[in-house]
Amino acid sequence: MRLHRNLVFTVVDSLLAIFNDGEYADKVVSRALKKDKRWGSNDRKFVAETIYEIVRWRRLYAEIAEVKEPYDRDNIWRILAVWAVLRGIKLPDWKYFENTPERKIKGRFDELSRIRKFKESIPDWIDELGLKELGEEIWAKELTAQNQQAEVILRVNTLKTTKDVVYSILMDLDIETHAVEGYDDALVLNERANVFMTQAFKDGMFEVQDASSQLVAYFLDVAPGMRVVDTCAGAGGKTLHLASLMENKGQLIAMDLYESKLKQLKLRAKRNGAFNIEPRVIESTKTIKKLHGTADRVLIDAPCSGLGVMKRNPDSKWKLQPEFIDNIKKVQAEVLENYSKIVKPGGKMVYATCSILPSENEEQIKKFLTTESGKNFTFIKDKKILSYESGFDGFYMALLERKK
Repeated sequence: MRLHRNLVFTVVDSLLAIFNDGEYADKVVSRALKKDKRWGSNDRKFVAETIYEIVRWRRLYAEIAEVKEPYDRDNIWRILAVWAVLRGIKLPDWKYFENTPERKIKGRFDELSRIRKFKESIPDWIDELGLKELGEEIWAKELTAQNQQAEVILRVNTLKTTKDVVYSILMDLDIETHAVEGYDDALVLNERANVFMTQAFKDGMFEVQDASSQLVAYFLDVAPGMRVVDTCAGAGGKTLHLASLMENKGQLIAMDLYESKLKQLKLRAKRNGAFNIEPRVIESTKTIKKLHGTADRVLIDAPCSGLGVMKRNPDSKWKLQPEFIDNIKKVQAEVLENYSKIVKPGGKMVYATCSILPSENEEQIKKFLTTESGKNFTFIKDKKILSYESGFDGFYMALLERKK
């Protein structure tokens, strides 16, 4: 591989924005890819993948490069040199790479690869937390899995089409996909491609959604004609899936604290041909109280640490703070308490997170079932998805039924 100056400069600028300015990697990458219209698909791929890879392995590369935060431009060039040497890329004779100690870099890599927090490039406190909650064996495997590049997975919109049709349309565009057993609506891309530019996407034939996330709507056990409430809908990935499983029949109320997210959902719903969705901004507790005891099904896609989706959001491990975990557990308990009241007697509720920590998952459900509100519910089943077992995101979901 030959390094091209304009591409590498874009990577350096992007890394400075992510590491020093606290910007989100996906937003920075999206901006970087719009920088030069002359770039071809390989150029864009290099920029995106290099940024994500250096973000993912930041602790390891920075330790080898012997640089510390906050990083200046020279520090980033040193990190980039480490990345290139470890990838076996020949360094061009640019001033930024002068006196790069290639043998020392390889020696330091071998040495640091014996220590998990460097080998898996993880903050000490997250390593300690994962070890405490999951144990040595599972945590080590999960960390390795979370450091793999996330696959691009489509969810076929059955309101408009079938998996076979989408497979064929994409094949005609030289975008190869394959189905996965146990995931009814999923197609996995064999190689990364910009599927958002395809006419099939613009026509609402599919969404991009991780395979683990696609299991949540099925877990809720919805049927056409029901009244379903998605209490933390966000931009609506799971809401849209619920609409397709309900065949556009019945009422699907999508709630969120942020109107901007629900506006995105409206646009996506229009493209998807999902007409039974009613967005509602949670303006106060009154919004929730109006719905008490009225829903056949309630989805609580709870806010969480996101430790199950680090492969998809590698910058999250650097942004996360220990106090956030403590606070988010309190929020989870509150949403379970408040939103569970929306379920009518005989109705069902799913509590889901994209975390792999038992303290955010099984333990939250156990605690909830001992509360006044929780005593009205029966635990039916739960499902824990770990990346090292599934190859997809880490997830948790629990199904509860309100007693009649």
